[in-house]
Amino acid sequence: MLVSIITVAYNSKATIEDTIKSVLGQAYRDIEYIVIDGGSTDGTLEIIGKYKDRISKIVSEPDNGMYNAINKGIRLATGDIIGLLHSDDVYINEQVIGDIADEFRSGVDSVYADLVYVERDNLEKVVRYYDSSSFDVSKFAYGWMPAHPTCFFRKYVYDRHGLYKEDYSIAADYELLVRFYARFNVSRSYLHKVIVKMRSGGISTKNFLSNIVLNREIVRSCRENGVATNIFKVYSKYFAKLFQLVKRPD
Repeated sequence: MLVSIITVAYNSKATIEDTIKSVLGQAYRDIEYIVIDGGSTDGTLEIIGKYKDRISKIVSEPDNGMYNAINKGIRLATGDIIGLLHSDDVYINEQVIGDIADEFRSGVDSVYADLVYVERDNLEKVVRYYDSSSFDVSKFAYGWMPAHPTCFFRKYVYDRHGLYKEDYSIAADYELLVRFYARFNVSRSYLHKVIVKMRSGGISTKNFLSNIVLNREIVRSCRENGVATNIFKVYSKYFAKLFQLVKRPD
């Protein structure tokens, strides 16, 4: 079972080598690794070039944002399963892709798991635990989704139901999950373990304005896919997130 992993990057010199190493270090060997760079100028390409003989496909050119870059990678992917690992993130250990492949052997069309947020300069310092175990489609109306960086889909799910919508600035990942799970009822399985370490400080939490845009796009994505919600329901998620600040992996 070939698993395609896509990393998108732009001026990610400080973090991308950790990302690349965590993919190339996987014990599961049937991996197609695709790196899509947006035309970096900070030395990112030189780091990618160090591993070019072990990366299946490398593209470096200007793009129209992160979701455009992700879509480029999905179109290039030839694997049975597709996963994303952004240039700020790493897999928690070398067994992750093997565990994901085993979960897909049950016949499901998607798998997701848990992740931890870590300090940007200390990958061992956990600051928040993202628990996907309680997810169901009713949670979309309240701004909740399974941890997107842990989501893997069969390639034909993208072929049938579409890619990331590039007219979203922050929440195209949310829209895609609402579309797949609430609108098209894509089958799923939850893997009860942490599989990704995600550096804190991403675009969706960058500042107050980013949060306003994010939540407006969440409401839009729900409405476009037949999920009834409103902005007050979506903002209620912040109370629940307080509990994630103190939870730790078992």
